[in-house]
Formats: sequence, structure tokens, C-alpha cells
Amino acid sequence: MIISMKPHATKEQIEHVCDRIKEFGYQAHPIFGAERTVIGAVGDGRARDYIQALESAPGVESVIPIQRPFKLVGRELKKEKSVLQIDEITVGGDQFVLMAGPCSVESREQILITARAVKKAGAVMLRGGAFKPRTSPYDFQGLEEEGLKLMAEARQETGLKIVTEIISSDELDVVAHYADVLQIGARNMQNFALLKAVGRTRKPVLLKRGMMSTIKELLMSAEYILSQGNPNVMLCERGIRTFETYTRNTLDISAVPLLNELSHLPVIVDPSHGTGIRSLIRPVSKAALAAGADGLIIEVHPNPEDAFSDGPQSLLPEEFQALVQELQGYLALEKRHL
Repeated sequence: MIISMKPHATKEQIEHVCDRIKEFGYQAHPIFGAERTVIGAVGDGRARDYIQALESAPGVESVIPIQRPFKLVGRELKKEKSVLQIDEITVGGDQFVLMAGPCSVESREQILITARAVKKAGAVMLRGGAFKPRTSPYDFQGLEEEGLKLMAEARQETGLKIVTEIISSDELDVVAHYADVLQIGARNMQNFALLKAVGRTRKPVLLKRGMMSTIKELLMSAEYILSQGNPNVMLCERGIRTFETYTRNTLDISAVPLLNELSHLPVIVDPSHGTGIRSLIRPVSKAALAAGADGLIIEVHPNPEDAFSDGPQSLLPEEFQALVQELQGYLALEKRHL
């Protein structure tokens, strides 16, 4: 439910309402606005008379039940879009962020060459897998902590923030030590123990949509993270599995404006996994921007032909630079900038 406080409600009145919410078995999530405070009551409380009691509390203007199952990520409680701040990097608002790098960290030379190139082109975050969940147990699984150390070296040289996947709560401490953004991959979108674990951190999270997951399921997974106290979540549309075989996945471009309608969280698009085809990344990236995405996460490799994974969907550094230059015109039309 949403408790809207009167414009001049006092701090004591707000604290009193939060205390009453907790008495009824809910968690209180106050949002302090310029004109008034709104308090979200979320949980599985069982009290039946809470609405009348809260309506009678001093300073309360109205009490409205939340209709959608995703309480914290939805627009009912928080009307305006969230803007995430990752040190000096802003995600959301009029900012458009680029995350780029290889699917897997393979060597020191590979990650440093890529980091320098994507930084020069306009990226602000370096993506790269150190722990890789793969369909086949015989495929390359990543360099693990050694890969994280190489990404940290690239960050030290270029200033790029690190976006990397965590596949198990067992590795949370080590990955969080190196990473600036924790990525939850498509295969782990409904790993609820992992979602709770990253929710207990304050690290920003990039939550990818599962390959066979609905929009509602994506938002409910984000709800797990926010319910544990971490509001710093970005949603990522990376394509879903359909009957189409010409592309690796089917990028659901309509998910971008729909997520913007349903949720206040920033939306990132992954055109690399969304198509699986290098030649489609540039047009799909433009479509994502026009549809309202807050950023892109793109695979870039200095030698895709010899990549350990995802070579066919990785751009060469010069191709990524050309894409960024093309995006500038679209950004101007949308009154946004890198």
C-alpha cells in the first residue's frame, strides 16, 4: 500500500507512520519528495484494519493499496524514473551510458586493448566475464579471480567502471571486491538466493531478463533485490527465445517502453545477445535508443575470429567507434547525451 503524507507532515509524524506499518507486519519504504513524503508498505502483513488505522494517523493524507505484485520497482509507489549514480557516472535521466567489452576476459593483452579502445570511443563501463556460466561443461568457464584482477588493472589505467557477472553467492565477496556493477545473467534471473544476496549489498546491479522469462517475472526478480534494501538496479533486455532461428535470440524492443511504463528503474539493452549477429548490432542499437533505453551493453573484441566465446556477435573496436558516432545524431534528437 502507499501512504501519502500531507505536504507539511513533520518528521515525527512520518516516523510514527513507519512504526505503525512495522506493527502491522510490513516493511516501511519512505520516499522523500520535494513537496511531500510517500511511504510504501511492502510485505505479507496480515492485519485487516491497517488502512483505517493509518488513515487516522496524524499527517496522513491518503492510504491506497498497490495493485501490482511488484511493489518497489513499480511506478505506483515511485512515479518519477530513478537515476542511478555510480561514482561520477549517471545512469538515467538525459544520460545515455555505454558498457562495452569482451564476452570473456581471456588475457591481459586482450582486455587492455579492448578497454583502451572502448574508452576512446565513448564507453564508461567495461564489461567482461570472469566467471562464465556456459551451456556446455566443456566450454571456457572464465579466468575467475585472475580475470577480475585483469579488469581491475584495466580500470586503473582507463578509469572505466567494471561490469561483470556473478553466478553464485559463493563468489559474491570476491566479485564485489573488484566489480563496480554486479551482473545477474539470464540463466540466473530467477536464482532467488543469489538475488537476495546481491540485494543485501549496496552494489549496483544489472539484472538481465531470462531467455524464456516474461516482463512480470523480470520485474518480480528485481523486486527480490529491492526488497533486501538495494535500490540500485538496472533492468536489461537481452533477447528472448522464440521460434525464430535466424537470430540467436529475439530482441523484444517493445519491452523497453513497456518497462519504462511499468517500472521506475533504468533500462539497458544488450543488442549483442539480443541478435547474435554482428551486422545487426548497429541498427538494433539505434532502435533501442529511440525506444527509450537508458544505455547499451555491447560485446567488443579486438579479434572476434579467435574469441573464446561469442565471436560472431562481437564488434571490432573500429566498428564500435563507428556505432558511437552514429548514435550521436540520434541522441541529439532525443535530447540526451553520453
